[in-house]
Amino acid sequence: MSKLYFQKAQSIEKLLSALSYSSIFILVDENTFKHCYPLVRGMLPDHTLIQIEAGEQHKDINSCQLIWNSLSQQNADRNALLINLGGGVITDIGGFCASTYKRGIRFINLPTTLLSQVDASVGGKTGIDFNGYKNQIGVFNEPEFVLIDTSFHQTLPERELRSGFAEMLKHGLIADAQHWKDLVGCDFNLISNQLLENSVSIKQKVVEKDPNEKGLRKILNFGHTIGHALESALLNSNEPLLHGEAIAHGMRCEASIAYELEYIPQEELNQINESLLKIYGPLKIKKALRENILRLCKQDKKNQNGDIRMSLLNKIGEANYDIAVSENTILNALDNCL
Repeated sequence: MSKLYFQKAQSIEKLLSALSYSSIFILVDENTFKHCYPLVRGMLPDHTLIQIEAGEQHKDINSCQLIWNSLSQQNADRNALLINLGGGVITDIGGFCASTYKRGIRFINLPTTLLSQVDASVGGKTGIDFNGYKNQIGVFNEPEFVLIDTSFHQTLPERELRSGFAEMLKHGLIADAQHWKDLVGCDFNLISNQLLENSVSIKQKVVEKDPNEKGLRKILNFGHTIGHALESALLNSNEPLLHGEAIAHGMRCEASIAYELEYIPQEELNQINESLLKIYGPLKIKKALRENILRLCKQDKKNQNGDIRMSLLNKIGEANYDIAVSENTILNALDNCL
C-alpha cells in the first residue's frame, strides 16, 4: 500500500527530497493548471508540465498518446517521476500511463477533488475508458505516495463537492453505519478532516485485505454497476452526470434491488432513498435509454459466466458481493428509481 499523507500540498518539497529521480513531469488538465498548479509550483524542483483536456470524455487512448509522446519527446527514462495533480481522471490516466511507459515509471498522486481524495487516492487502480465502457483498460499499480490537502476543496464548485460526497456516503453504507449517520447529518460543503480521514480509512482497510479485488474489495463497487452504466450512457448527452452523481443514483437503484431480493428491510431502503434524494435530487431518464443501460451493465468487470454480478447491502453498514442479478430485476429498479 502507498503511504498516505494528510498534509498541505507545499510539503511535497520535503517528501520529494527523500526520492531519487532523473526528471519530474507534472500532469494537469486546464482546470488544475489554472487553480491548483500555482499552489505547488514554487515547491517543485525543475519539471516538465504535461496538460490534457479536462473531463471524463478525455480519459481515453488519445490522451494517453499525448502523455506518452510528451514523455518520449523529453527523453524520460525509467527513473523519471510523474506527479498527477488533479481529480480522478488525472490520477487514473496518469497512473496508467506511468505504469505502461517503458514498462513502468514511478508516479505520485496529488488528488485535488473530494472525489479523488476519498476514492482514487487508495487502492492502486489506474485505467482509461474504451469504446464507451468505463475503466475498461487498466492495471493495478500503487503510487509512491499520495498527498491529500483539503485546501484544494476551495477551488471546487459545489457540484464537484457533492459528487465526491457520494463516495463517502457509500463507504458508510457498505462498512460503517455510524459513518453513514455522521455524513447524512452534515453539510457536504464543510467536510471535516476527520470525516474525510475516516472515509479514506474505511476504503484502505478493505483494500489491504484484498488488494487485487478477488473478493471483499468488490463491496467498494456498491452502486457502481448501474452507476457506471448511467455515467457512460449520459456521457455525451446534453446533461452528463459527474461520477459521484451517477454513483448516488446507482446506489438508489441497487438498494432497491437489495430490497427486492430481501437483503434489506423497507425501512432502510426508505432511509437510503430519502437521504440520497435530498442531496442529489431525482433523475429522470428516457425509457429508450433503459436497454442501453442494461447493455452497459453487462460489461461490468464483476460479471462472471455471463451473469451480471453486483455488490449489494445486507444492511446499512454491511455489504456482500458476487450476487447474481437478473436483467428483469435491473429493469424493475430503473423503473422504480429513475
